[in-house]
Amino acid sequence: MPSRPDDLPFDLRALTIFLAACEEGGMAAAARRLGLTQPAISSAVADLEARLGAALFDRSVRPLALTPAGALLRQRASALVSEARQIAPGLSEIARGRLPLVRIGLVDSLSRALSAPLAEHLRGRAEEVSIRSGLTAAHAGALVTRNLEVMIGADDLGDLDGVERWPIAGETYVLSLPLGVVAPRSTAELMTLARELTFVRYSARSSTGVEIDRHLRRLGVELPRGLEFDTPYGVAATVAAGGGFALTTPLCAYESGVDLSRIGFAPTPGPQATRRITLVALARSLGRLPARLAEFARTELRATALPPIERASPALAAAIEVS
Repeated sequence: MPSRPDDLPFDLRALTIFLAACEEGGMAAAARRLGLTQPAISSAVADLEARLGAALFDRSVRPLALTPAGALLRQRASALVSEARQIAPGLSEIARGRLPLVRIGLVDSLSRALSAPLAEHLRGRAEEVSIRSGLTAAHAGALVTRNLEVMIGADDLGDLDGVERWPIAGETYVLSLPLGVVAPRSTAELMTLARELTFVRYSARSSTGVEIDRHLRRLGVELPRGLEFDTPYGVAATVAAGGGFALTTPLCAYESGVDLSRIGFAPTPGPQATRRITLVALARSLGRLPARLAEFARTELRATALPPIERASPALAAAIEVS
């Protein structure tokens, strides 16, 4: 029967035999290790070479030496067989109610509030837990390529199929100002303020920075480019020290770790800009876990982030709603 175009030219048994011959340096030693006859080992390797259309061993030397094709296959086959050997233990863990691996991308403005609590929450539910803090755009790419199962960030990937979405929180952008600075009440006053104080930006690499720039363009406000930071700490610390003013969100302010009583907060003039924090997971890959993680994240934010935000400023507290 002719092979289909999507047929693989090997199976795991053939790769296991090939790897044993590589590691033992010969067919006879591989046969003893696997409990097979030497002719069976030699036949399996010859069949693999025929199906691949390439010689894997240089049989003119002893012990056997790998050809360049054999060296490449050994490298790739080791990873494949190692992954395959993890399937049965992984299924056993699932049968006991534990997942073998959960990888979560967490937007950096939630790192302080959720990294450690999420890790502790998942310890009893997964054999291995990986939580990666960083920019939402990077996590979105990792989710699409299935290098993450879950992301919590400022992008719900609304144009992507094959995912499920769970709301976490909504935030309105607010002005953060050095103490004693009067908040602008119009876009004209905002532009006047920018001539007196440096506008401190979030990096355009971040979803927050992109959204702030977009909002300012909608307002028709062009602010000079002065200082720019990747992290909420850089923005908040600069404002607290009197070095400028910024647009931020309650969770970004909390994430900074800066004493928020050293900063003034006020609504932005004109139309408001908002951002949504959403948990996005690969559909049907983790059962009910994404829904439970979303509820846990909301509960944790209410318990740990909201109280200091409410104590810091009425304007900051009014700008956040946990779903």
